[in-house]
Amino acid sequence: MKRPAPPVVTPGGFCTPEAPAKPPSDAIVLFDGTDTSLWETANGEPAPWTVEGGTMVTTKTDIQTKQKFGDIQVHVEYAEPTPAIGSSQGRGNSGVFLMGLFEIQVLDNYNNPTYPDGQAAAVYAQTPPMANACRPPGEWQVYEIGFTVPRIDTKGKVVTPAYATVFHNGVLVQNHTEILGPTGPGRLTDYRDVHASEGPLKLQYHNNAVRFRSVWVRPLVEPQ
Repeated sequence: MKRPAPPVVTPGGFCTPEAPAKPPSDAIVLFDGTDTSLWETANGEPAPWTVEGGTMVTTKTDIQTKQKFGDIQVHVEYAEPTPAIGSSQGRGNSGVFLMGLFEIQVLDNYNNPTYPDGQAAAVYAQTPPMANACRPPGEWQVYEIGFTVPRIDTKGKVVTPAYATVFHNGVLVQNHTEILGPTGPGRLTDYRDVHASEGPLKLQYHNNAVRFRSVWVRPLVEPQ
């Protein structure tokens, strides 16, 4: 009984079609439906995404958080454009980038085939999800992501790689998946250019008007 006890966290709620999930008590809320003040572009300019009806809509460029994070739990709710237009990678494309480097793909794959490591909930261009759990376009969808940053020593050696565990609409689709390095289309990858232990959470603009709401994170602390 004298050993350190885990901190008490009041759980949040669940996402519904009418309302976003209530975050837990220790969450850092990055978007609550009101403004994009906690976000910026890669060059530090104000985030240009529009806020409409409690959601932020992708436009013009990627945005990232002003704050940087290490190991985190990430909660993201999004809805794909309706009516659905386009096919494969041209339909509802966006992405959640952990540390600004490692993409969990956002794509409308409801009755829309694409290459497996490019579909929704893939570690983009590396690992396909274990299942396609996409809801129809227009419906709210949820990513719950547990992310562990890579551990790299002072000589640049990878002690442990990055890992991601992803639930898509409550379905486990990435189970402690090793990330091979920064993600990108059609490329071999490694950690030679990764030097930081923290980075921003980035959301991608990819020519489709994807909506986001209730974006929050929980920094993860190893139990004592």
